[in-house]
Amino acid sequence: MIRVLIADDHAVVRRGLAQIINDESDMVLAAEASDAAEAERLAASEEIDVAVIDITMPGTSGVELIKELRGRWSTLPVLVLSIHPEEQYAVRCLRAGASGYLTKDAAPDKLVEAIRTVTGGHKFITPGVAERLARVVESAAGDEPHQRLSDREFEVARLIASGMSGREMAETLNLSVKTVSTYRSRILEKMGMHTNTEITRYMIERDLL
Repeated sequence: MIRVLIADDHAVVRRGLAQIINDESDMVLAAEASDAAEAERLAASEEIDVAVIDITMPGTSGVELIKELRGRWSTLPVLVLSIHPEEQYAVRCLRAGASGYLTKDAAPDKLVEAIRTVTGGHKFITPGVAERLARVVESAAGDEPHQRLSDREFEVARLIASGMSGREMAETLNLSVKTVSTYRSRILEKMGMHTNTEITRYMIERDLL
């Protein structure tokens, strides 16, 4: 029996995922969390075989959660189920240690397939993600400006491009306004830019928003 931990801050999503999982004869919902901290606590207290997580939850980012889970339980498969298109986060999640990446518009049978694949010790990667990984390998130096950003910096860059103010970003990421400002300065420096407008244009042109 595959024991599944679900981490998503939307109760309706968790309920839908639970139904999909419990409908399968070889799977059971072992625990569900609404944020990263709860996911880590449940991973430590419950017997689970796979963690299915969103990457945009309150507090710790999903990418950081992947690193935390994999750091503490190196053999635990982590499957990312996200609203964000593959081009925005898939490669970063896989680099962080995720075993697979799937968008929330995928069919239920695809989620079931992904869970079975990663718990079997394999990666679940769509052709689109495989192509992006190949391009990353080819340009190992990371020649695109956004590839120079840390995971948190990339997240802040996306929020800047979405039009959020410093205070709104601070509330969303559970950070201080000063810390957000520091991240913004690092982003501008690493990407060789000077204004939020330049960041916004760059992110939109590359479908990173």
